[in-house]
Parts: sequence; structure tokens; C-alpha cells
Amino acid sequence: MAVTVLLVDDEPLVRAGLRAVLDAQPDIEVVGEADDGAAVIPLLRQLRPDVVAMDVRMPLMDGIEATRLVLRTVPDPPKILVITTFENDEYVYEALRAGADGFLLKRARPTEIVHAVRLVAEGESLLFPAAVRQLASEYGTNRARAVLERASLTERESAVLRLMARGLSNAEIAAKLVVGVETVKSHVSAVLAKLGARDRTQAVIAAYESGFVAPR
Repeated sequence: MAVTVLLVDDEPLVRAGLRAVLDAQPDIEVVGEADDGAAVIPLLRQLRPDVVAMDVRMPLMDGIEATRLVLRTVPDPPKILVITTFENDEYVYEALRAGADGFLLKRARPTEIVHAVRLVAEGESLLFPAAVRQLASEYGTNRARAVLERASLTERESAVLRLMARGLSNAEIAAKLVVGVETVKSHVSAVLAKLGARDRTQAVIAAYESGFVAPR
């Protein structure tokens, strides 16, 4: 089954470039396009894409508000990949906090674009590079620290969260810890539940904001 993608960007050339790159892959299909976040919900209901590749800055509804709206109103929502010009853009960080699953630079090479779409579609690792890790640590909050303290993660769960924060997939974490992938999945589920996190992205943001994991 091909990974289906909805492109949302107010620049036609960006959409055309992304479509050309993604449609050239045998396992990826672009099923629709929109020029603003305000148009996303109707298209999601019609097309049911696996991934939404969405610009973070758009004139009517930006990627942050569109992400919040999707996650609040769409049952079984798609993965959201935020597209940006600058990797240290605070809008990107806010989009990740709102629930986006990763981000992609507009200047990324074709192979990086394809990898990003496949990665978020799988949902088992993160696009969380150094610039965003630094932003998360700078936005550190007492609330995030309190959440980590209350979570009382076990030693193994703490190790899993640190490896998640490095962007490792379940299989890579399993190899690092010399355990089975199913065991890692159980630990990841426990970490998310204890932190009250919707997904891996939210858990990793909490880890950086609380100082549990330091940017590097």
C-alpha cells in the first residue's frame, strides 16, 4: 500500500516540487493539494491521506492552528509533517508542541523529503534535529519538570525516552538495549501513558523542556 500525502502550501512552486519528488516514488502517492490551512479539514475527510505535508506559515490559517484543528476534530488523524524555510523557526516548535509529527526544510534534498514522509508515516521515530532540541530546552517550564517528576519513570523507561529523544526507531532502541522490539513498544507505551503524551513527539518535547534530556 502506498503512503498517501496531502500537500498544503501557499506557494505553487513548492507544491509542484514536492509532488514531483514524491510521486516519483513507487510507495508514495500525492492525493491532493491545498494552498492554505483553512482548506485542510474538508480535504482530509474526502481523501483520508496518511500524511499531511503542511507549510508552517500561510496567510489565512497557519500550520500551527491547522495542526491543532486537525487533531481536535478529525478521528484517526493523519501524521503531520510541517514544512519550513528555517530550522530554528519558533513557529516550527509551536507546531510540534501542537501535535505535528516532524518537520521538513523547504531546501531539503529529494532523498531527505522522501525519507521524512516515510519516517512520519511509520510513526516510530522522530524528525527532531539540533535546532529544535535547543528551542525546546529554552522553552523549559516548571510544568514540564513537574510532569517528569510525577511520571516516576523506571530506569528502563528513562533509557527508552532518552533514545526516543535522539530520534531512534523502536528497532534501533531494541538493538541498543539488547531487547525485543515488542518490549520496546511496551516501554514506549508506558512512557507516553505516564507523561500523558499523545505521541512520541509530545513525550520528547516534555523531555527537553523539563531538562530530563539536554540538547547537544
